[in-house]
Amino acid sequence: MGVSTAAPDEGVSVVNVDFPPVNALPVQGWYELAAAVRAAGADPKVRCVVLTASGRGFNAGADIKEMQRTDGHAALVGTNRGCYEAFAAVYDCEVPVVAAVHGFCLGGGIGLVGNADAIVASEDATFGLPELDRGALGAATHLARLVPQHLMRTLYYTSRTVTAQELYRHGSVWRVVPRGQLTEAALELAREIAAKDGLLIRLAKAAINGIDPVDVRRSYRFEQGFTFEANLSGVSDRHRDAFVASKSPEGGAGE
Repeated sequence: MGVSTAAPDEGVSVVNVDFPPVNALPVQGWYELAAAVRAAGADPKVRCVVLTASGRGFNAGADIKEMQRTDGHAALVGTNRGCYEAFAAVYDCEVPVVAAVHGFCLGGGIGLVGNADAIVASEDATFGLPELDRGALGAATHLARLVPQHLMRTLYYTSRTVTAQELYRHGSVWRVVPRGQLTEAALELAREIAAKDGLLIRLAKAAINGIDPVDVRRSYRFEQGFTFEANLSGVSDRHRDAFVASKSPEGGAGE
C-alpha cells in the first residue's frame, strides 16, 4: 500500500500508486506521489517514467472522508497543496511521463493524466471531474488538455465522464487496449521514448513545457482559490457530508 517505484527496463521507471479500495489519496499520499515522480525524473539513468495504479481504478481523487473527519481546514489545505505538488511533479518531471490508466480516473486523476506527456488507457477506463457534486472546484485546467473547450465545460458542469475511446478520438489518448495488455502497452511506449539520448530527451521535455500556451501551475492555483471560497461559504461541507453518507464506492474530488 502506498507509492512504490520499480525499474522493469533500462531507462524506464514505473511509479505505482496503491491506496485501497479506490485510490482516493490522503494528504500524505499526494506528497508521496510527488516525491516519487520527482525522484524518478531526477535519476540520470531514467529517460521515461510510467505512472500506474493498482486496484479497481487509476485514481478517484482526494480522500474526502479524511477531510470530513479532520477538524478545521487542515486536511483541505493539505489536499490542495498536495494535489498541486503531485500535478506539478508530473508536469515538471525532467523526462516524459506516460500515464497508464485503467478503470476510473476522476478528480485528481485528471490532474495527473492531464499533466502527463502521454496516456495509454484500458478499454474500461473512464475520465471525469465530479467536482461540483463533491463541493469542490478545480482541474478544469487539466481536463482542457484532454478535450476541446466546449466539451470540457459541458463535462465540468454536468460531472459526466467520457470513455478512453472518446479521448482516443480527440487525440489525447495514445492507445486503448484490453485491460490485461495495459502495462505492456505503456511500457512499450516508454521503451521507445527511453531509447532516445538521455540529454536530448530532457532538453525536449523542457522545450515543450516552455512553449505551452497555458501555465498549468498558475491556472490550477487560480481554480483552487474558488474551492476555498466554496468551503468558506459552507456549501462544500454540505456536499462532502452527503457524499460520505452515501458511501459511494467510487468518488473523490481532485482538490
